Amino acid sequence: MSKRFLITILVVVILAVAAWFFMSGDQQAGSQMGQMPPTAVSVLQLKTEIISREETLPGRISAFRQAEIRPQVNGIITARTFEEGSFVEKGQALYQIDDTPYRAALASSKADLVSAQADLRAVTAKEARFVELIKTNAVSGQAYDDVKADLEKAIASIAVAEASVEVAQVNLDYTRVYAPISGRISRSSVTEGALVTTNQSASLAMITQLDPIYVDISQPGVNAMRMRAEMAGKTDIPVEIILDSTSGLTHPEMGELKFSDVVVEETTGSVGLRALIPNPNQTLLPGLFVRAKIDLGTLDTVLVPQRAAIRNPDGTLTVWVIDANNQVTPRPIIVGGAYKDQWIVSSGIAADETIVIEGYQKIRPGMTVSPSPWSPAS
Repeated sequence: MSKRFLITILVVVILAVAAWFFMSGDQQAGSQMGQMPPTAVSVLQLKTEIISREETLPGRISAFRQAEIRPQVNGIITARTFEEGSFVEKGQALYQIDDTPYRAALASSKADLVSAQADLRAVTAKEARFVELIKTNAVSGQAYDDVKADLEKAIASIAVAEASVEVAQVNLDYTRVYAPISGRISRSSVTEGALVTTNQSASLAMITQLDPIYVDISQPGVNAMRMRAEMAGKTDIPVEIILDSTSGLTHPEMGELKFSDVVVEETTGSVGLRALIPNPNQTLLPGLFVRAKIDLGTLDTVLVPQRAAIRNPDGTLTVWVIDANNQVTPRPIIVGGAYKDQWIVSSGIAADETIVIEGYQKIRPGMTVSPSPWSPAS
């Protein structure tokens, strides 16, 4: 009996000890679960920075001057006096139109002028005689009045004849077509023997001035007011032309921003800018699409890495701000453009505040976190 009793007591003691250890382990595990360590995040303390402010916008090359060569008289082209694709100077002869009928018209007008001048001399002499005769009543007053009227008609005929000579001379001069501007001329649309008219729709050729040259830049209307504010009071704003964004090929000459449109284009919602670019080698041609980098000078601002900002469904941006107690709070911000891989902050956050750069996917408002400094190299 005593041996069985001792075995029973021993079993009870072993079970009691095992139960105690089991309960102690559950309590310790529960305690550990209730005190999970804070979420580790990478943070950055913001500071004010001075940056070079630039805007890169799409643009298209357009000619500085462009002139369509059109005939101003009717006739047959008898000669083309320029080389297609060459550079022509202002006032250089380009085409010769058959001038035979216009020379004849000029000669006829000059003959009419000579005839009118002869008539004027005759009527002038007659009027002088009638002045003496009317004093002695040798002629009637009506006859004298008729002579005076003839004299005035003769004077008017002289004016008409002189105008006819001038018109005939102008038409004769128009038979030789000159370059109205200096520039590079296109291929000719007509050859010798072609009939041209003053009201024809097709031009004979096109002259384009390529140095300097314009770049018409398109800017979204939503950013126009911000950019206007940055350009206010500035002159000689430099513009660099990027020919190929992939290779970084740029135009060797720096240009200058000239003006901004005062209206927003209804179809695209954009505002037009225009820059003037030196083009001595004529590498920029009208119609070429480029990108224009506009240098707006320096700006003292706060920058936020783009990777730290969360884009909301409505298009706004939010960052997570950490306070002195290592608690996080979401904060909406307003940006005024981008600088490299960072946002330029207009409002919403200030220098010396700390934001979460990495790890914000695992946090929620009011949570305590374990911050560590963030390095761009990481």
